[in-house]
Amino acid sequence: MIKKEMIAMLLAGGQGSRLGVLTEKVAKPAVAFGGKYRIIDFPLSNCINSGIDTVGVLTQYQPLRLNTHIGIGIPWDLDRNVGGVTVLPPYEKSTSSEWYSGTANAIYQNMAYMETYNPDYVLILSGDHIYKMDYEVMLDYHKANHADVTIACMPVPIEEASRFGVMITDGNGKITDFEEKPEHPRSNLASMGIYIFSWPALKESLNALKDQPGCDFGKHILPYCKDNNKRLFAYEFNGYWKDVGTLGSYWEANMELIDIIPEFNLYEEFWKIYTKGDVIRPQYISAEATVERSLVGEGAEIYGEIHNSVIGADVRIEKGAVIRDSIIMRHSHIGAGTTIDKAIIAENVEVGNNVVMGVGEEAPNVLKPKIYSFGLVTVGENAVIPDNVKIGKNVCISGVTTAEDYPNGELPSGGAIVEKDGE
Repeated sequence: MIKKEMIAMLLAGGQGSRLGVLTEKVAKPAVAFGGKYRIIDFPLSNCINSGIDTVGVLTQYQPLRLNTHIGIGIPWDLDRNVGGVTVLPPYEKSTSSEWYSGTANAIYQNMAYMETYNPDYVLILSGDHIYKMDYEVMLDYHKANHADVTIACMPVPIEEASRFGVMITDGNGKITDFEEKPEHPRSNLASMGIYIFSWPALKESLNALKDQPGCDFGKHILPYCKDNNKRLFAYEFNGYWKDVGTLGSYWEANMELIDIIPEFNLYEEFWKIYTKGDVIRPQYISAEATVERSLVGEGAEIYGEIHNSVIGADVRIEKGAVIRDSIIMRHSHIGAGTTIDKAIIAENVEVGNNVVMGVGEEAPNVLKPKIYSFGLVTVGENAVIPDNVKIGKNVCISGVTTAEDYPNGELPSGGAIVEKDGE
C-alpha cells in the first residue's frame, strides 16, 4: 500500500468567463502569464517547492492546452513512478456520466484517486492565482492545532471584504463563524480558496454531501464541518497573492512584474517557478530596436520599440512598431509602423501594418461593459487584424477580421468584432 503524508488536488477546470475572449478556447489556468509561464505553473511550482510530489489536476473546460502543457509533469519534476502529476478529467461511470458540478463535487468524483495514496492530509488548491506559498508551513500549523480543516486566509481592506468568503476567528486562529460575500463583513480575513483537510474529515463531509447539487467547499463543505463540530482554523498568509480573474487584474499583475523592484519576484533562486518551455532559439533585438522596462520571451524578434510591456516567446515586432503598456502573448506578430497602447493580445495573433490601437476617449463596451473595461484593447487568440485600421479603448476583437469589419477604417471605443470560427 502506497502511503503519502499529503497530496494536492488542484482545481483547474474553470472557464474564467471574466477574461472574455482570452478564455474562449482555453481554460483560465492555461492562459499565458509573464511572457513565459501559464497561470497553473504557480500552484504547481509551489507544490514541488513545498515538497509535495503527488498532485491531481482536475480539468474540465477546454482542457487540451492544459493537458499538453502539463504532460507527465517533467518541468516541475513531477514525473514520478509513485505519485507525480495526474490529469483528472470527468469520466463516464457505469451508473451515470456527469460533469464536475462544483468544486467539492469534482473532488468527490476523484475519491478513488485519493484513496490510492491513503493520505493523512489533502491540500485543495485552485489553478488560477499568482502567488508563492510554502504549503509545508501551513501543514505544520494545521498539525499544531490538531485541526480538521485549515483555511488559508489573507487580510484584505475591510471595504473589499464583501467580495470574499470571510472568516471570523477567536484570536487563536480558531474559526468560530464564516460568511460568504457578506454585505457588512465582521472580519477582514478573506479565504484564499486554499484548504488543508485531515483525510477523515474530508472523506466524511464529501460522502455526507455527495447528493448535494453543485457541491462547493465554501457553500457546503465548510458549513457541514462547522455544524459537525470539526476543528476549523484560519492560517494567515501575508505574501503576494493575486486573483487574475478580470482583464484589469490580469493586466496589472503582468505589469507589476516589470516594476523596478517587482512586488512579485520571478527570479528568486530558492523558490523557482517552473514551466514547460517550447521555444528553443534565443531572442533577437535588432540594433535599431528600443526595449525599455519590459520582459521579452525567448525566440522573440524585436525590430521596433517596446516600452513597459510583457512580450511572450516567439513574438515578432516589425520595424517602426511601437508597443506601450501591453501584453503580447507567444507566437503573435505585430506589423510594421503599428502603434499599440494598453492592449492584451493573445497567442497566435496577426496584427497588420500601420494599425493604431488604444486611441481616443473611453466608452463602455457594447457587448459586455463589465468585462471589457479598464481602457484595454483585448484581442483573442488566432485573431487577424488588417492593415491601416484604428481601434479605440474598451474593445474586444476575436476571429479573422477584414477591412470590411471596420467602417471608415475604424473600430471606435467600446466596439466589438467577434467573428465565429471559419467565417
